Amino acid sequence: MDSQFDNARINADLMIPRAVMIVMAAGLAVVVALCIREGEQWQQHWPQDRLIIYRTVFYAIAIITFPLTNLIRYIQIRLCQTMPGDKPAKRRYLTTVIVSMVLVEAIGMLGIVLFLLGDGLNTLYIFTGLAALGFVLYRPKPSEYLNIVAALAHGNDTGAVKERLPLRKRRP
Repeated sequence: MDSQFDNARINADLMIPRAVMIVMAAGLAVVVALCIREGEQWQQHWPQDRLIIYRTVFYAIAIITFPLTNLIRYIQIRLCQTMPGDKPAKRRYLTTVIVSMVLVEAIGMLGIVLFLLGDGLNTLYIFTGLAALGFVLYRPKPSEYLNIVAALAHGNDTGAVKERLPLRKRRP
């Protein structure tokens, strides 16, 4: 009975982060669907050599964004566990999820930009697929949330500095 209550509580606490992820993924899907359906009239048809340069730069940005998102997420989760303050765990974790989802959605937006500049549907599909992969990889996870809750319950004993040391005065 106790574990069912815990699971219900965890699911309730993670409802907003999951909703944020679903709304952002659905928003990207709607924009991509509009590009597929009505995108021909919106395309700018830039010269192919310029598109190749932009495509290369955008692929590099997408490749760099995945490990960068992972690093930022790791740092934010550690900060959620160790930073003093009275913010509840679910609010701290929500910030982490929002930042991760914004970074992942930006990858999909790169594909939309390339498509609107005149690149083909294949590029749009690739960047949208990468964004979908990011939504799966960086979804709200109960284990991460529980680690934050446990760290806050133990009074931030996970490495946070309890008190500040006075600054030493410099000698002239």
